[in-house]
This record gives sequence, structure tokens and C-alpha cells, in this order.
Amino acid sequence: MSLARFLLAVVLSGVPSTAHAVAIGDDPLRATKAAGTLVRGGAGAGVVVHLAVSAWWAFVLTRLRVRGVLAGAVAGLLIAALDLEVIGRRNAAIRALPRLPQWLDHVAFGVLIAGRSRGRG
Repeated sequence: MSLARFLLAVVLSGVPSTAHAVAIGDDPLRATKAAGTLVRGGAGAGVVVHLAVSAWWAFVLTRLRVRGVLAGAVAGLLIAALDLEVIGRRNAAIRALPRLPQWLDHVAFGVLIAGRSRGRG
């Protein structure tokens, strides 16, 4: 996987929750700040946490050879279940995030990482 593709997935996968936050007048950085609370930091720490977690999941999906939009969407759902409902359940800031937009972010990430059926790029 190319660095450009990874960074594109990291940025674009946040569109659902960011668009939702803007639409309801919430802080568009709320999810980033919530990620930062995992390491007792703010938005800057959240960016680092998000990049690290995304790099981990991109590595896992690439290593498992997850390919195609459907497989990526399923992988995103599984990642969301672990990230949000198992690990995130223990963190008040993550637990307080609107669920559906967060789940959609994870699905988007899976699709963007695995979306190419031949595994190029």
C-alpha cells in the first residue's frame, strides 16, 4: 500500500463524523479530541493516536489481504465493533460520540484501504 493511499484513507474516512458534527453544530474535532483522551492529551494527541491506530489497521488489512469494497466494509464494521464498543466503551469521551457517524467512519476506512480488488497501490 502506498503512503498516499493510506493518508487519503485516514483523511477521507473521517468525513461522515465530521459532516455530521458540522450539520448538528457540534465540534468537528470532537472525535479527534476523544482519541487524544486515550493518551491523556487533546486534539494534537488525537491526531497522533488516530494515525497510529489507522496505521495498525491498515497493516492488518493489508497483511490479511482484505480486498474489495464489500470485504473492506465488513472489515470496517469489525474494526468499529472492537474500537468503539469494546475498547471505546471504557473511555467516556469515545463513549459519548454519536455512534452511527463513528461506525460510518470505520466502514469508510475499510473500504478505502481494501477497495481495490487487485490490491494495487
